[in-house]
Amino acid sequence: MAFTFIGNGPIPWGTALAVLAGSAGAIYLGKIVLVKRLGMMAGRGTSYVDKIAVAVLSSTRPLFILATALYLATLSLELPAKSERIINQAVVVTVLLQLALWGDTGVREWLTRYRQQRSVDDVGSTTSTAALGFLARTGLWLLATLMILDNLGVNVTTLVASLGIGGIAVALALQNILGDLFSSLSIVLDKPFVIGDFIIVGDTPGTVEYVGLKTTRLRSLGGEQVVFSNSDLLKSRIHNYKCMQTRRIAFRIGVTYQSSARQLRAIPEIVRAIVVEQAHAHFDRAHFKEFAAASLDFEVVYFIDSPDYQIYMDIQQEINLGLFERFAREGIEFAYLTQTLQLANQTAAAAEPPAPGMRMAAARAVPR
Repeated sequence: MAFTFIGNGPIPWGTALAVLAGSAGAIYLGKIVLVKRLGMMAGRGTSYVDKIAVAVLSSTRPLFILATALYLATLSLELPAKSERIINQAVVVTVLLQLALWGDTGVREWLTRYRQQRSVDDVGSTTSTAALGFLARTGLWLLATLMILDNLGVNVTTLVASLGIGGIAVALALQNILGDLFSSLSIVLDKPFVIGDFIIVGDTPGTVEYVGLKTTRLRSLGGEQVVFSNSDLLKSRIHNYKCMQTRRIAFRIGVTYQSSARQLRAIPEIVRAIVVEQAHAHFDRAHFKEFAAASLDFEVVYFIDSPDYQIYMDIQQEINLGLFERFAREGIEFAYLTQTLQLANQTAAAAEPPAPGMRMAAARAVPR
């Protein structure tokens, strides 16, 4: 009588053991070779994808290798239905756990590389990306757990429905916090601004100091720290001056009504000559725009090819000083607010002495 064990003789068992040892060894050696090759490629290249792949493959557990080899070995055996079902379930659970572990490792490595690259330029993004990574890893393991329970025969429909109802209740209770959290993720992913940018939110200007899970903090021009909730911040209009590439400057010059036509025609050319002398400045136009109440107004427009506010103020100062000097040489007077009173009959008024206690002035000037 031939020897049998669980319905299989020595030859099937020997074949199964050989397949088990051979497949386990082959998978293990393949892992080592692949990790080594990818490691060499990652060392030569600048892309972090190879480094993430090395970390993911290195997280392969011996239990997964053994479960895969065991499944291959059982293909040569005739096993009872119950035993085959148990082995298949064990293998599926092991594979799902390994897949979840690979995904978890990939997310963690990507976040690590991202934070290393952004730590200098955008320090605040590390906090938000950590929250994003936590949510992704939590969802990954939750999905793997539900699939494992379903594979083991547990009815997960009721559990999923319960989680959905519970999630809705939690979301309603924490809607403000969740709104700020997702707004933080929007700031990190969409990048309307980063740490160090000078922005204006509504009527509040300041430099971005910190972007957190719930709040964003600005350092205002007055020195105080202004704190915005992330959801309120994204609902406002944001002016980001750090992203400015060129600056358009428009200003007015007012001269007196006593200026001659020759002087008025010379002013645009005087302004153009002064502006083009400035580095980073590009003259656009200068026009006699209107007859104002107390002045003849010219409008000047020029551009600066730098977003630096200090450069803008230095250029504007040089233009103002240049205009002051050139106007003085040309005899052109800057206008200031005046009021002139004219008498209807100046001859009669001069012949008759003023009434006691009454004084009249032909003109009165009020400085602006």
